[in-house]
Amino acid sequence: MKTLILGGTREARELAHIASGERGFEIVSSLAGRVRDPLLPEGPVRIGGFGGVDGLRKWLVANEISVVIDATHPFAGTISANAASAATDLGLPLLHVRRPGWREQPGDRWHRVPDLDAAAHAVSELGHRVFLTIGRQGVAAFAGLTDQWFLIRAIDPPAGALPPHHELLLARGPFSPADELRLLIQYRIDVLVTKDSGGDQTAAKLAAARSADIPVVVVDRPELPPAAIVAETVSDAWKWLRDIAAPRS
Repeated sequence: MKTLILGGTREARELAHIASGERGFEIVSSLAGRVRDPLLPEGPVRIGGFGGVDGLRKWLVANEISVVIDATHPFAGTISANAASAATDLGLPLLHVRRPGWREQPGDRWHRVPDLDAAAHAVSELGHRVFLTIGRQGVAAFAGLTDQWFLIRAIDPPAGALPPHHELLLARGPFSPADELRLLIQYRIDVLVTKDSGGDQTAAKLAAARSADIPVVVVDRPELPPAAIVAETVSDAWKWLRDIAAPRS
């Protein structure tokens, strides 16, 4: 059974590793190509966009894909929506793999916002030295803030406009809570901005902000398409894939 895994996450790599070693499964992983040196999953990999819903639909047909698994980043809303449209058009089973979001803990000072524009507005009222941890995309939403200084951390340099007062820190996690706390102290950070990506790989900054008693602006995830089938863990995704394959074996 030929399966497309829309990836770029740890869950996608783990699922590709498990399924590629099982008889009867042919796995193709797809990465958006937005990271210069991505961590590659096991098995065949394609890199780059599809050209919207129409391009994805044509690619699925041309490559005789039977099942689609969307294991992209929780904020990759466009490809998730395109996958839902293309899979529905072709009558293909589709699973969205989404790790649970973070939950506020005692001592946290979270400010939840619906999008990056709202995050920029919140920042303008919460602090002056901002630790921006939203990845390379979306930084331009903060470019108009002239009264704040930003520490911008990303794997690759952001594209587009940047805030006038900033320092760029290129680094790939995971990071420890102790290291994150040292960073907050070193740069005298008084507000943190992050997306609710969930998982433990990037959660250390939340623990550090809690220890430092600084506010955190948390950007909510985009909604998945209506009637989406969702698995929160790799093991649940693998069970779903095996169940889909069972009638065909």
